Amino acid sequence: MDQGLQIRARPYDHPDAIPLRAAAQRYMAEIYGEPDQTPLERDHFAGDRGGFVIGYLGDRPVATAGWRFSPYPVAGAARPAELKRVYVADDARRGGVARALVAHVEDEARRRGADWLVLETGAPQVAAIALYRRIGYVDIPDFGHYAGAPGVVSLGRSLTPTTALPRQPDPADRAAGVRSR
Repeated sequence: MDQGLQIRARPYDHPDAIPLRAAAQRYMAEIYGEPDQTPLERDHFAGDRGGFVIGYLGDRPVATAGWRFSPYPVAGAARPAELKRVYVADDARRGGVARALVAHVEDEARRRGADWLVLETGAPQVAAIALYRRIGYVDIPDFGHYAGAPGVVSLGRSLTPTTALPRQPDPADRAAGVRSR
């Protein structure tokens, strides 16, 4: 991870978030043919409902991530939170920024009482799916706005140590001779 990354809590509509969210929507339109249609509002990420962060390299905003307590029931979760709007600018990718943002969101959601963090993405987002699986997210039944849509990928991870799922072996670890316990 780039040592210069700073993660700051910000409102969903913070001026630094707006161009990053617009870039994320353009990316979604490129790969899916339309922007993400999930209804989201500032209040979903505020107060006791959730949180939103921006990642900065120096003074430059390069990434966003948000979470909200899920409005959808998730099997096996007493109080699920949903990961939303994870986006990293092109020139800041592959440096651990997304992993750091997700870890930050997991910690915040856990601290605020969430027992699972869940997300929905799509099959075209191969790199994102690979990242989530590397850090322990597993397939779960579809939920949310895109439940049942062709190509939807629903993933989740327990945030409580007593129900944590085993870490999935990383193919890169096997190639390097690292063994999982």
